[in-house]
Amino acid sequence: MYDPSMRVLTVLELLQARETVTGAELARRLEVSPRTVQRYVARLQDLGIPVEGRRGVGGAYRLKPGFRLPPLMFTGEEALSLALGLQALRHLGLTALAPAAQAASAKLGRTLPHALRESVQALEGAVQLDASPWVVPTDAALLARLLEAVRGTRTVHFGYVSPRGEATSRDVDVYRAVHLGGRWYAVGWCHLRGARRCFRLDRMRGLSVLEAGFIPPEAFDALAYLRTTLTDLPPTHQISVWLDAPPEELRGRVSQWHTDLRPEGGGLRLEAQREDLEGFAAFLLGLGCAFRVDGPPELREVFGRLAGRCAVAGAGGTLVHDPAPAAP
Repeated sequence: MYDPSMRVLTVLELLQARETVTGAELARRLEVSPRTVQRYVARLQDLGIPVEGRRGVGGAYRLKPGFRLPPLMFTGEEALSLALGLQALRHLGLTALAPAAQAASAKLGRTLPHALRESVQALEGAVQLDASPWVVPTDAALLARLLEAVRGTRTVHFGYVSPRGEATSRDVDVYRAVHLGGRWYAVGWCHLRGARRCFRLDRMRGLSVLEAGFIPPEAFDALAYLRTTLTDLPPTHQISVWLDAPPEELRGRVSQWHTDLRPEGGGLRLEAQREDLEGFAAFLLGLGCAFRVDGPPELREVFGRLAGRCAVAGAGGTLVHDPAPAAP
């Protein structure tokens, strides 16, 4: 349920909220044995927290009367930066961290003085952060292991699936983890290729941290390298679509990732580079406006296949097989 450090903190929170808490209740809440609860209490005592215990049947724990942890003190700007940072976390594709972000936000609210808490809550309610439709969900546990390796300058091993579906096994000295354009990337030295490379985290499989270490380059700008590398990559598909909608209606709904938008003929010209044409076709349909596909021909073929599926579904039938065209 929790790692040991989180359980120790949970014991402290329960003791602060209650006058006394029995060992049996702590064991039940933490899903551990009474002996383990004793170890957690001993850990708090080692940290200087005056936890008192009553042994025997019905034994209980309490904080020494009059003891209170010193409150955390934040300025208004510090509190707002923390609150907005927790809001922004929800738009990084790390959905597994959403409950932790909500819990941290609640703890922050309890920590702040009443006047500052009301001010921060009012400011939070006045802010809306846009979630890009191109954010790619990312495994938070994988990111945590990767960051552990970056911090310890340790080589990582993982399986990787390329955009073409090719699977390889990689050992990489990761210099930085970078979030760009709705995706998480690892940037570092690839032992297989003998060169610097970037890897999308959502394409990694089975990442493990190895014992081998490395010396990272000094003053290496991973974000600049990633931007240059992605710009230099040959586009998978060059897309050109005219949308029958004014720019203001689509503001915030179209990703800027490898995308150019400009007014044209009372509507909007969208030119983009994309790998997944079927996903892009579904995105266009979801905009709710008329559009014209000027290229590539493969995108028009995708819409033809989607039309066939829709016709079958509308007639109440079952689409048994809808093969994509064979690669040339």
